[in-house]
Amino acid sequence: MIEDKIKIDEEPKKLEFTEHYKKMWPFVKPYMFRAILAILICIPIGALDSVVALALKPYMDIVLVDKSSSSPAYIPILIVAFTSVQGFLNYAATYLNTWVGTKINQDLKKALYKKLLHLQTSYFDQHDSGFIVQRFSSDCDIACNGLLENLKVFVSRFFSSVSLICVLIYNSWQLAIIAVLILGCALMPLASVRRRIKRVVMGSVVEGAKIISNYTETYSGNKTIASYNLQGKMYHTFEDSLRNLFKLTIKMVQKTAWMTPALHVIVSIGIGAVIGYGSYLIVNGTITSGNFVSFITALILLYTPVKSIGKNYNAMQVSFLAIERVVEILELEPTIANKPDAKDLTEIKSNIQFSHVNFEYKKGVPVLKNINLNVKAGSTIALVGNSGGGKTTIVNLIPRFYDVNEGSISIDGTDIRDFTLESLRNNIAVVFQDNFLFAGTIRDNILLGKEDATDEEIKKAVKMACLDEFIDELDDGLDTVIGERGSLLSGGQRQRLAIARAFIKNAPIVILDEATSALDNKAEAVVQKAIDNLMKDRTVFVIAHRLSTVQNADTIVVVNDGEIVEKGTHEELLSIENGAYKSLYNAQFKSKKAA
Repeated sequence: MIEDKIKIDEEPKKLEFTEHYKKMWPFVKPYMFRAILAILICIPIGALDSVVALALKPYMDIVLVDKSSSSPAYIPILIVAFTSVQGFLNYAATYLNTWVGTKINQDLKKALYKKLLHLQTSYFDQHDSGFIVQRFSSDCDIACNGLLENLKVFVSRFFSSVSLICVLIYNSWQLAIIAVLILGCALMPLASVRRRIKRVVMGSVVEGAKIISNYTETYSGNKTIASYNLQGKMYHTFEDSLRNLFKLTIKMVQKTAWMTPALHVIVSIGIGAVIGYGSYLIVNGTITSGNFVSFITALILLYTPVKSIGKNYNAMQVSFLAIERVVEILELEPTIANKPDAKDLTEIKSNIQFSHVNFEYKKGVPVLKNINLNVKAGSTIALVGNSGGGKTTIVNLIPRFYDVNEGSISIDGTDIRDFTLESLRNNIAVVFQDNFLFAGTIRDNILLGKEDATDEEIKKAVKMACLDEFIDELDDGLDTVIGERGSLLSGGQRQRLAIARAFIKNAPIVILDEATSALDNKAEAVVQKAIDNLMKDRTVFVIAHRLSTVQNADTIVVVNDGEIVEKGTHEELLSIENGAYKSLYNAQFKSKKAA
């Protein structure tokens, strides 16, 4: 079965409904008055359903049976009046439900987005974009809008049922017993709906997330798809997700859709039994024709919603399951967070020390092994070595994108975990190989480094990043729109813009992670000049494959397979016979000479 093949990302916590309610209460509380009012309005909406049925008894007995000329003319007028009131209340309830549902939905999304912003990097490593959109956005819509709308239907139908049952009892308690027993039989299957659909709903969430990811990957990777002719592969992946979603949809139908026809049959049995026994009661004179017509009308009004109640109940259970998933996200606590007594990092006076650092992304798979480094403040350290050796991991530990598993990283003798995250990261500027630029203007992206920067500071950052000539040629200058992810800029321009952003931040620690490796020689020369400006008077960590860019570093560290195998200056490392650095250098020198 398809749901047995679905891998659920996280095992849901088994919380009682009351616990979910407590977690949701802070979001409902500000709008409680309107929410209660919306529910209270549903009471007369349902109760007024009985007016028509109740009015038919005197009308039938007086006009149609007794053929009296003194027709109660007020009855049709009352029916129209009550129906009009019911319609107005229905509109008011819908308006209030929508208002409350939207407000709660927005507050939930704000809370979830805030949670998302503060989750550790490893969370994003483990979940794709489809999962994020589904769990942090779509589930809110299902939880709030679906629940309140179906709650409105349920409340109005409940009080409609109560009022109609009163009409049944008023007209004939004998027939009312039959009708209520049949109603109870009709509602019994609803008790097991939640258990039957839970796994299918969770499977649908997973497949829905995959489909969203397909769209996201197609948008972001459109050039790769085109260049490698991956259209067929991407289409088949998308088609598989749709096929799985189709099977889950059919599985949902198999588990729930039988209820509606079953209710139809049960209801028809009830109506048939009432008509048969009611005819007997009329003949015996136990009830009047007016009683019987009023009873049948009330019974039909009572049973008609019951025939479709399964669909609404299913939707309500789906909303409850969405609430569970929302609460699971709200329950998440970032694994990288401030200690209660964390202090601010204000300056770096002495050094950055790596002491016996061990790290692994997956348990049992070590990435860094016993890393020991002492980086003096104001110096430049270059990390080189084979791909996948752990260079990027080392620098990712400094701003605490990840935390060490063993050992420690300290600044001026204080473990970085004892500093607040905000102050630690305020003192670090990072230039990645593939820097993320936000949709907007050049100015917007530069100001991300310092929101309150003056025009003079911006101008200086632009000049130091070697962007001034490029910007001067643009009609809109700094206010030029660069497109999503900076799509309207070249690779070198994107890198220099990222350097300008880092420069204006004016952080004492700079991390350069393969900042020039994706550029051609001409672009690299310009970017390297900008990098040299950025490195002045700062503590710099440089990761580079091109050894020509790191020869002037104060210390060069060779990292292979998660271990430091050599460290020293360029000249010291070249003097090591058969050394790892010398081998790398000679290989690059020979290939460059051959070229």
